[in-house]
Amino acid sequence: MTEPLRVLLADDQTLVRTGFRLILRADGIDVVAEATNGNEAVDAVRRTRPDVVLMDVRMPEMDGLEATRRILADASDKPRVIILTTFDLDRYVYAALSAGASGFLLKDVTPEHLTAAVRTVRTGDALLAPAITRRLVKRFTQRGSETAALHRDLASLTPRELEVLGLLAQGLSNAELAARLHLAEATVKTHVARILAKLGLRDRVQAVIVAYETGLVSAGAHEAAEQATERA
Repeated sequence: MTEPLRVLLADDQTLVRTGFRLILRADGIDVVAEATNGNEAVDAVRRTRPDVVLMDVRMPEMDGLEATRRILADASDKPRVIILTTFDLDRYVYAALSAGASGFLLKDVTPEHLTAAVRTVRTGDALLAPAITRRLVKRFTQRGSETAALHRDLASLTPRELEVLGLLAQGLSNAELAARLHLAEATVKTHVARILAKLGLRDRVQAVIVAYETGLVSAGAHEAAEQATERA
């Protein structure tokens, strides 16, 4: 029998935590702890070892960005971190993703999307909508940016893996990648796993960031690809 998914909620607003707790528990997801600031979140992760942390950005004493860095730098089992924010273009969100967070959600997320997101990142996948990817990267992923950058040498990737990484950065799912490249979905999953392993990345979010920061894909190219898709 599969063990229930364990979640920690970190947000300084009681109503937000209460609402999310009710939504998650109604879908069979355990909320094992709650935190009102980053310090409490770091301590609670060490005590309860959740699978997923829903982390607010702007909290007192220690913000969600620093808490995310500390949690993911811990040598013990690392949970997946989803950043919660009111702003979809918050500079802190990009920095948190670079620090290893598995994605982010706006606080007006629907109950269905919230529970689906938590389940998605638990399996090792990442959560970053294509439209948000484009806006986020276009604004913050620039050469010389003051935000933390992930630098990787792409020379270790095969031509096919480079192709997969480029399409991955455009927001394509495994099924869409398989259709575009005329491959089996299992083969695509293998390519993605090898890319992550060769580049030392946690998940698809970090792969997207690397694709942009190394110049493999540009925000302009991403936008042109989306427009072409819309015209098709």
